[in-house]
Amino acid sequence: MSATAAPRTVAEVLAESQVEAILGELDRDLVGLAPVKARIRDIAALLVIDKLRADLGLSAENPSLHMSFTGNPGTGKTSVAMRMAKILHGLGYVRKGHLVAVTRDDLVGQYIGHTAPKTREVLKRAMGGVLFIDEAYYLYRPENERDYGQEAIEILLQTMENQRDDLVVIFAGYGSRMETFFKSNAGLSSRIAHHLEFPDYDEPELLQIADRMLEERSYRFGADARDAFAEYLHRRLGQPHFANARSVRNALDRARLRQASRLFAERERALTREELTTIVPEDIRASRLFAARPAEAEANP
Repeated sequence: MSATAAPRTVAEVLAESQVEAILGELDRDLVGLAPVKARIRDIAALLVIDKLRADLGLSAENPSLHMSFTGNPGTGKTSVAMRMAKILHGLGYVRKGHLVAVTRDDLVGQYIGHTAPKTREVLKRAMGGVLFIDEAYYLYRPENERDYGQEAIEILLQTMENQRDDLVVIFAGYGSRMETFFKSNAGLSSRIAHHLEFPDYDEPELLQIADRMLEERSYRFGADARDAFAEYLHRRLGQPHFANARSVRNALDRARLRQASRLFAERERALTREELTTIVPEDIRASRLFAARPAEAEANP
């Protein structure tokens, strides 16, 4: 658009890009994460205003959009990254808007000459979209002089700088480890424009997540089963290795297994829709978490 053309409004850019719908999807589909959602809205606002500035000849180049997502497992980092890719695509900052999620094993080879082609192949697949690197700190292993992770980092740095108009990289992982990772490479840290911290879910949010997960699979909690699951969560949160929504999904999968075993035993009876879709308290309370000694419960939640 030339400087003499009629300027567009924020509403017009949002309508053309579908960004408002994506932000609504983020609010609707993901429980909690209030600070993360607020930051995503801020980034979207910045990009929309940059678009309006560019319309009037006030901006010469795309902003740096590489990001860092820090938080414990199961806090929605990948889900938010997928929505971020859609927002960037809608506003024209990436051509395709797809997400390529990888870990160290996808980037780093096991012998000389193996890492560069692996990393470049991943970057090729990610071009035009977002590359999401989970547990990114495993790329850097200073204790091993023969490790090839540094080679992958150097290729990533070069591509993040030279292809910044066609690729956005999101590094993700635990907060403390990510901080050490960025300190290890000043060039990497300087290329990260946005740092988002993902909080752990509290018990009411985890229960809401459980409700949604069951609904998506055409299940529901029966009478008193939701209270039983709330008690399960309270006990499980006091143990190590809790992974937020991931642990909720695993617990519900085990409850579904127990429900299936319970119904499977009644071979001669026609099962009703309600029976096939309902999780009852015994499906929850059969967990070893309720009866086992602490050590056993930790091993078999």
